[in-house]
Amino acid sequence: MAAAITPPKLQPQDNHKAIEHQEKRIEDVLSFPILLSDKIHESVKEAKFFKFECSEVGKQVERLCQMLRSAARLATSNAAGSTFYDRPLRRITDDVSKNLEKSRTLVNKCRRRNILRRVMTIVSAADFRKLLNLLDSSVADMRWVLSIVDGGIVLTLPPIASNDPILSWVWSFISALYVGQLQDKIEAANELASLARDNDRNKQMIVDERGVLPLLKLLKDSSSEEGQIAAATTLYHLADNADRVQVIASELGTLAIVQVLGESPMRVQTRVAKLVARMAENSLLVREGFAEENVIRPLVTILAFDLFVDDCKLKFGKQSIHSIVQINQEFEKKNIYKPGIGSSPLHNHYSVRGNHQKERENEKPEVKLMLKISCAEALWMLARGSVLNSRRISETKGLLCLAKLVETEEGELLSHCLMTIMEITAAAESNADLRRSTFRINSPAAKAVVDQLLKVINNADQPTLQFAAIRGIGYLARTFPARETRVIGPLVIQLSHKNQDVATEAVISLVKFVSSENFLCVEHSKTIIEFRGVPPLMRLLRGDGRTRLHGLILLCYLAIHAGKSEDLERSGVLNVLEGVDRVFVVHHPELRELIPQAIYHLSVFHQSHSGVLNTRQF
Repeated sequence: MAAAITPPKLQPQDNHKAIEHQEKRIEDVLSFPILLSDKIHESVKEAKFFKFECSEVGKQVERLCQMLRSAARLATSNAAGSTFYDRPLRRITDDVSKNLEKSRTLVNKCRRRNILRRVMTIVSAADFRKLLNLLDSSVADMRWVLSIVDGGIVLTLPPIASNDPILSWVWSFISALYVGQLQDKIEAANELASLARDNDRNKQMIVDERGVLPLLKLLKDSSSEEGQIAAATTLYHLADNADRVQVIASELGTLAIVQVLGESPMRVQTRVAKLVARMAENSLLVREGFAEENVIRPLVTILAFDLFVDDCKLKFGKQSIHSIVQINQEFEKKNIYKPGIGSSPLHNHYSVRGNHQKERENEKPEVKLMLKISCAEALWMLARGSVLNSRRISETKGLLCLAKLVETEEGELLSHCLMTIMEITAAAESNADLRRSTFRINSPAAKAVVDQLLKVINNADQPTLQFAAIRGIGYLARTFPARETRVIGPLVIQLSHKNQDVATEAVISLVKFVSSENFLCVEHSKTIIEFRGVPPLMRLLRGDGRTRLHGLILLCYLAIHAGKSEDLERSGVLNVLEGVDRVFVVHHPELRELIPQAIYHLSVFHQSHSGVLNTRQF
């Protein structure tokens, strides 16, 4: 085949050559084999040897030519609407072109009259049998690809996919998504979801074969709730790594997903919120992209739905209630509600007047719960490692909603809300502006969050919940004034927790209070000692490497900032620090400076049992 006009063979995986090939018009791709067929037809007429075999080749080539012309007409008629799925046709046309090139070469050999050339160029009947088999396969491939243009699901295997049947099924399902009837599209989306659940190769194949765009179109089709759920489910299975998530985003998927989240029935919203969570989990870029499309506001509004309606005894006070009501006012100011929506934005923003509103009111409690769980998970993933998203959640009064849900809910919803708060507090620790704007002393949202974190620390019976709450308080360590001693007491109590991991988390959080980076480290150190934190801390030093490391760090800071304390002397802290294994210190460089400093400060006020000060051993 002439390299200048032959398109490169497409592979299931994407590459630059395949992209260039995809950019060529399908009419241009089909024109080469059609013109080649005409030339073969002329060569068959001039054949002098193996006339019968050349005639059979000509018949097959003619069939292929007719099919190629039919494909060209279909492609041309659908070009304006862009509904023609040409991915399998391009692949098969490439294969057909190669077989036509072989046909032209063999038939041309039968035209030569020079005896010497005939002797040097050996042609046998076996060559024709092999070629006819290839042409038969090409005819079957073309017949199959024309059959899927009607939009129905075709599960028969074309010869080109005999070694990889999944590829032909993927082609058939995606084609049905483009041009099939609604029920065919739903069935095709469900079949693709089933394939995507099986293994990673199937997921990548669906993406590489351009299945994302029709899935997004089905997702946006509000005429079928079942179709939207099927599309969202398939996209969810595809969105399990950063590359595939980026492909979904590149097809304007984030915008489409946010629109569907805001305008669909609750069951659809649940699947779409799960999709948002999966995409945000696997791609930081898409996480920020969702923020630009304002996905956080509808998620917060769904969580706030019905949250404060029956709660006349809200513990957050009048300011907090007012803050929640402000969500409605902010929505109205930004004109994000569409005409025809009910008079209560918080209640009706996601339900069109009539059917959707009635469905929402009559929906089963478990459906409402699943929706909130999905939205809370989405907020958790959006907030993870993102200062921007954490700020936006706070700006939409999302912290108040999350705090209220932590107070009233249990199970997955409680866990997801708590994890979201933890991520926001982590962002606040790393960003001074967010910390000052969101967790200032007189902020109702900050007070509500801290109250619920302390409640979980004191009362939760699940270590995972306590982990998140303890970390949240630790991340906020630099926001608490010296008089706010109520946050330190619960952490000190957890030093005696029967679960050593919980106790270790409490140690790590307390370190953030007494670290030299904290302006109030001296005051907080004294508070920890006053709350009798030294004895349980000394017991923790007998734990494993991680627990012992953080325990020593906390003990060193207490000694550095409050070395005069008699509690430190009674507990024998100086002797303990002097007896720390040198090998352990070598493996943990952060202790190399802390331990000598702590020993020095303690020795100023206390005397070790050995009576000898040796700070150079480290």
